[in-house]
Amino acid sequence: MNLQLLQTRLGYTFRDPGLLQQALTHRSHSSLHNERLEFLGDSILNCVVASILFERFSALTEGDLSRLRANLVKQQSLYEIATRLELSQFLRLGEGELKSGGFRRPSILADTLEALLGAIFLDGGFEHAREAIRAFYIPLLDSVDPRTLGKDAKTLLQEFLQSKKISLPTYNVVATHGAAHSQEFEIECLVPKLGIQVYGRGGSRRAGEQAAARLALDVAEQAMQKSPSAARKQKPRSAQLKLAGIATDQSADQAVAQGASQQSAQQSEQNQAESKS
Repeated sequence: MNLQLLQTRLGYTFRDPGLLQQALTHRSHSSLHNERLEFLGDSILNCVVASILFERFSALTEGDLSRLRANLVKQQSLYEIATRLELSQFLRLGEGELKSGGFRRPSILADTLEALLGAIFLDGGFEHAREAIRAFYIPLLDSVDPRTLGKDAKTLLQEFLQSKKISLPTYNVVATHGAAHSQEFEIECLVPKLGIQVYGRGGSRRAGEQAAARLALDVAEQAMQKSPSAARKQKPRSAQLKLAGIATDQSADQAVAQGASQQSAQQSEQNQAESKS
């Protein structure tokens, strides 16, 4: 186990190697594990991330700052940082956790990252811990939109439609699949004014609604970019409705085809009348 490589990636070299070893030790390995360091690192992480956001986004409200921080310090975000550090190869796990794939488990990797931050704080002080955290998050904040980070798809769709003065979407359960203990919900999302009818699936009604909202937002943004005025007037088309491999009602296309046929017949009669006169 090349701990020097890990320290290079962290941007910090420990004076007390024992602290580093403890930070990497899961409770399944030995009694001297990293849970207390994790508690400490979690507090330091929240403090530093809050400070970064406060300095960087002076126009954001307290609510938006809280949303951003919660998104940046949640387990999934920490897991992604730990993955970039390839932290799994440095973990000290008990035999049972090794066999069950604990080195891949997001909760273990996220907790270990927090423990490392706590260990850096104890070994080198707050400034060193702060610099390590800034190195993780500044590149990320350079590439994200603070207005949308951490917002779910339903919220983003609602805000988009409200900004265009379009009525909010409606969601309907159209089908459930699978056994009772592992049901999958198929949810319809409708935005009539934009002619949008899409379907999403998920292991719960909420998850299905989020999936449908994500599709609807993509279609809505594309429609408004192509022709804002036309998008507000257009009628539902099955070309828009066939998303995520789910076939939809063809009645809209049939109606359009019938209309075109009637228009062609009317034009032909008009031409015949003109030739006779």
